[in-house]
Amino acid sequence: MTRRVDRGLFAAAIASIALLCMGTAKLAAQAPANGIAKNGIPRTADGHPDLSGVWWRGADVGGRAAPGTPAAARGGGRGAAPQTFVSLYNPEAQAKAKTLADKDDPTLLCQPTAFGTLNVRMFDVGAVAQIVQTPKFVVLLTETFHGFQIIPIDGRPHHDDQPPSFRGDSIGHWEGDTLVVDTTNFTDNTWMSAEGRVSFHSDALHVIERYTRTNANTMEIEATAEDPKVLTKPWVVPKQTLVLAPFDQILNLDCYTAANEDQEEAAAKK
Repeated sequence: MTRRVDRGLFAAAIASIALLCMGTAKLAAQAPANGIAKNGIPRTADGHPDLSGVWWRGADVGGRAAPGTPAAARGGGRGAAPQTFVSLYNPEAQAKAKTLADKDDPTLLCQPTAFGTLNVRMFDVGAVAQIVQTPKFVVLLTETFHGFQIIPIDGRPHHDDQPPSFRGDSIGHWEGDTLVVDTTNFTDNTWMSAEGRVSFHSDALHVIERYTRTNANTMEIEATAEDPKVLTKPWVVPKQTLVLAPFDQILNLDCYTAANEDQEEAAAKK
């Protein structure tokens, strides 16, 4: 049996296929190859910048920054950034601060800070952190104290059934290529930083952070903290510049209290 081919229909089909291929090629040209944009910033399947990676200032605390580290990322050792949160205390908070000292630092009991000693919240009291990004969440992993913050980025609101916590409750959303993280619902028994730097806050603390990956190896973080119970006005945190570390995983650094150390010393003497 011989099949007859309608030349008109055949030609129309060929033309349709050609147009489809041209459209596909155009879309392929617009899409970044292998998830990499023209400026080198990795992107996820939904087109947002991929913030995943281990981030630091080019070195650990007290270390020398690696060659090629941007000058803006060389924040130096602990305390290089100004401690402006405390400078904004209202008179009542200033009076309370004078009654506190190094011995009152909550981190001596292995409690995390509400913000971060180096003015990078995901560092907590360390100098390195890791970001893991999925379509629904951005997860911040802190090496010191082995802490974490799970940030939904799918449009859900803050939890209304979660008790206050050391690190608060975070939600995020994208503004262009910038991830905006909104954190509330803190306890009032942590400090903003550590190592004896008196920096208590209240349960009204509210932090907004903005994470922007500026190129393949660099990320900028801006943040503002408001606390109407203890501050005279919001604290605008100095912009922080981080770079990708030359390793892809943070380590587990446990926290030990004085009691833990006494127990270890006693066990070693037996």
